[in-house]
Amino acid sequence: MYELSLMSPQDRVEPVSDALDALDALSVSVEDADAQTDAEQALFGEPGMPPPQEGWQRSRVVALFETEAAAKEAADLLQAQDFFEGCKLLSLAPVVEQDWVRLTQSQFAPVEITPEFWIVPTWHEPPAQARRVIRLDPGLAFGTGTHPTTRMCLRWIARQAATSPDAAAALGRVLDYGCGSGILAIAAAKHGATEIDAVDIDPAAVESTVRNAQANNAALHAALPDAAQGLYQTVLANILASPLQVLAPLLCAHVAPGGHLVLAGILERQAELLQQAYAPWLQLRVADQEDGWILMTAQR
Repeated sequence: MYELSLMSPQDRVEPVSDALDALDALSVSVEDADAQTDAEQALFGEPGMPPPQEGWQRSRVVALFETEAAAKEAADLLQAQDFFEGCKLLSLAPVVEQDWVRLTQSQFAPVEITPEFWIVPTWHEPPAQARRVIRLDPGLAFGTGTHPTTRMCLRWIARQAATSPDAAAALGRVLDYGCGSGILAIAAAKHGATEIDAVDIDPAAVESTVRNAQANNAALHAALPDAAQGLYQTVLANILASPLQVLAPLLCAHVAPGGHLVLAGILERQAELLQQAYAPWLQLRVADQEDGWILMTAQR
């Protein structure tokens, strides 16, 4: 394959990308041209909501073509178009053959949650200091411990379990709502919780949770959301702010007296929205923050 790389201002990315697609590119990707520099721009958005801005000021548009001739023809045709003004050709080069599996694996190293609690891919050995380990490989479902929202939830579980000599009593009956890979439910099991329901609207996430729980010898029940029944000492939901607002009455109804509600997937600027949404039932507070994301908790 051959890689055609272009520089494009924000307002030209869409027509350039559409043109590359029409010219039979095998794939087209768009990256921040200033990534890993002081000019890098972080863009956070949510499904169903308008993005904070359309894109980066300068984007690197990369297209893959099956042959060198096809890549050269695409470059020539693009440079002749009026909409290409302000853009420029960066490079046209063959894609170097690589061991893509090994390359992908190299991007995922063990993740420290606490000095004693780690998330470790199966191709790595656990660190010597790790007393609790979740074995988890990147997959289709969200949640491998690399994202701040997941790490904050895992830290909360570890700290909550550490507050009592009886970890099962500290966490109690646990509900992981929107379980994804099942990482939070598995973490609860690793920290002593004995009754755990993990639910998700995506059947693939439920299947992923079952497989990951089996691989980690974690006893839990994974199913679709209707399986969440009754009251729980700990209710975890690492989703996004918009669905968390909608789910407020449902999630609060599952929190037992004295129990804890733990919410993640929330940006710092969304704290007040969530506090207002949950105010009729519980008083949320910011319990942790990392890289622009926050963890919010409440106790009944």
